[in-house]
Amino acid sequence: MTLVIFSVLLFSAVPIALVLALSALWYIAVSGNAVLFDSYAQQLFGAVESYGLLAIPLFMLAGELMNEGGLTSRLVNLARILVGGFRGGLAYINLVANMMMAAIMGSAASQIAIMSRAMVPAMEKEGYDKSYAAAITAAGGLLSPIIPPSMLFVLFGVLAQVPIAEMFIAGIVPGLIMALLFFVAISLMGLVHSYPRGEWPTRQQARQYLLAGIPAGLIPLIIIGGILAGLATPTESAALASLGALLIGKYVYRDLQYSRLFDILKRTAFNSGMVIMLIAVAGVFGWVIVFEEIPQNAAVWIAAQTADPFIFLLMVVGILLLVGMVIDGIAALILVVPILLPIAQQQYGISPYQFGVVVCLTLVLGLLTPPVGAGLFIASSMTGEPPMRIFRALWPFLIATLLTLVLLSWKGELVTLLL
Repeated sequence: MTLVIFSVLLFSAVPIALVLALSALWYIAVSGNAVLFDSYAQQLFGAVESYGLLAIPLFMLAGELMNEGGLTSRLVNLARILVGGFRGGLAYINLVANMMMAAIMGSAASQIAIMSRAMVPAMEKEGYDKSYAAAITAAGGLLSPIIPPSMLFVLFGVLAQVPIAEMFIAGIVPGLIMALLFFVAISLMGLVHSYPRGEWPTRQQARQYLLAGIPAGLIPLIIIGGILAGLATPTESAALASLGALLIGKYVYRDLQYSRLFDILKRTAFNSGMVIMLIAVAGVFGWVIVFEEIPQNAAVWIAAQTADPFIFLLMVVGILLLVGMVIDGIAALILVVPILLPIAQQQYGISPYQFGVVVCLTLVLGLLTPPVGAGLFIASSMTGEPPMRIFRALWPFLIATLLTLVLLSWKGELVTLLL
């Protein structure tokens, strides 16, 4: 009956946080176990009582400060030096800039919004189809959940009780593999559609772009370098990145005004507050799932289907593709990890890092797939292009992402290579 209430509320357009909270309350009420009401508030608080979760608002703040301080546009120009002269040069620039932003922001939705404003008008001006320009920008957002830092990795690390820094390291090779497949997709589409050949910057322009881009490029180095070198935790790296973005935007580029700080902090508080609230109520719902013995029942059913870890992960990918189409990725992650991770580890011997990367990447695909497709609607609202036209142009990148998922499910060593 709880599942029925959950489904009715979900498809009635009730906010997902309320769906989870009300479903848990319904279960407690009908179960007759009134003592659980006494633990409800404690479970809400306990779900967010983790130092690691502090990284989420700090990475959001770093992204806001970078965008407001002009660091994003400098990273785009830095990408021009690397790939600007190839056929479809702006498409490559878009992807490389997305990789740089993924190493800073950790949020696919925020990255899609920022890069859509920065790249789509420029690509359209040079003769690219707007739907293709919006599609590659949206696809670049898929790099955010696996190129460190990643909000989903932070949350998975908390749920799975594995070191968040090691989760970040586990995402480096998969992120590079997916970026390589995206480069191949852009190259093939550039030949088919005869997109214009880009222009390499002149020596003087390259020097200007490099000098202007170095300070902005320090931010991903602070984040990833600090974590890899063991000098800072992910939360400390996020705090340092926020401070660096503030100082660079204000005193190096002089684009950031202190008068804008209140709006920046307000947006960060609002967006991170929604995420933290979702984590809290999903924690309560996960508590209900344990009482219902759903993990144990799911383990019995899945074990009866296959004994092959690769087939198991493909089943997980298929299930989560459907889940991600209707439920927010963060909420879905909190719901599925307590159910599926014990099965993956205990019955199939799958590394939590491999499982985490596969699950996070699969769930973020839901940002770009109907009917919910929040990323599609963000790209549409930023560019004015209809969501379904963007979705049709996305197919090469969705296929590349699915190929990455199959490869990572088959060869878990690719995830743990740097650990």
